[in-house]
Amino acid sequence: MDSNANLLDTFIDHLWLEDGLSKNTLESYRLDLTSFSLWLTKQNKQLLTVDQADIQQYLAVKFPQSKPRSISRLIASMRRFYRYLLRDNIINLDPTIQIQSPKLPRSLPKSLNEDEVVALLNAPNLNEPAGLRDRAMLELLYACGLRVSELVGVQATEVSVSDGVVRVTGKGSKTRLVPMGEEAVDWISRYLSEARPVILHNRLCDALFVTNRGEAMTRQAFWYLIKRYALLAGISKHMSPHVLRHAFATHLLNHGADLRVVQMLLGHSDISTTQIYTHVARERLKQLHSVHHPRG
Repeated sequence: MDSNANLLDTFIDHLWLEDGLSKNTLESYRLDLTSFSLWLTKQNKQLLTVDQADIQQYLAVKFPQSKPRSISRLIASMRRFYRYLLRDNIINLDPTIQIQSPKLPRSLPKSLNEDEVVALLNAPNLNEPAGLRDRAMLELLYACGLRVSELVGVQATEVSVSDGVVRVTGKGSKTRLVPMGEEAVDWISRYLSEARPVILHNRLCDALFVTNRGEAMTRQAFWYLIKRYALLAGISKHMSPHVLRHAFATHLLNHGADLRVVQMLLGHSDISTTQIYTHVARERLKQLHSVHHPRG
């Protein structure tokens, strides 16, 4: 058992050092592989003595109780782990080489229309410092299409109001400069001058968005806030910070942005990740064709 735990610790450290994966991603790898290790222990087996049949047997156990996406993630975790062991000559054969991931349905991301976004942005009470902070957070999230971890991770020194850009640290600790737009710049400026000093009350904090405790806003706290504002705005759809990120991408494409530009703004390393939004681009092309083509 200890040898399995030590092996997993070494692997997780390798992922962190080599790929700079986020804490949440590393935890997902650890949970998947620890669960597999515990199951192996009950079968009197170890991680280093696994063969393809063991993995297939484990997946047969997990399939009835897991969603296809969870199974796909589990297989990806095991595949990454055993390829690491093979590369370092700890094992001689990768037991995952013939394991196939389940085909996942290509679900379209949930989004908001432009009127719903406006209603959400108008929901905070601007007579309170916290309300002004929340409005600035929502505006920045929608203007830049940030992940919630990126939003709460922005430092005060990473925002340039004069240049209208924010430096964002995304997945794999990769940084990118994202333009904020005039509306977000105005709200960030108001927050910095009118609300942030009041909320901090002479305390120091490096984070751009702070709480009444003088600490950085957390992902969990902002999830709660955006759900509350969705209710106030009369939005009945499932709501999360990621929905505003999808709205950002969808609305950009609706107004003529190029998919490659959207990819850069979202911080996607691969264009295939951004292609989930191509249904929006296709619909717009159909409309342009029907309006401008003589045979449309």
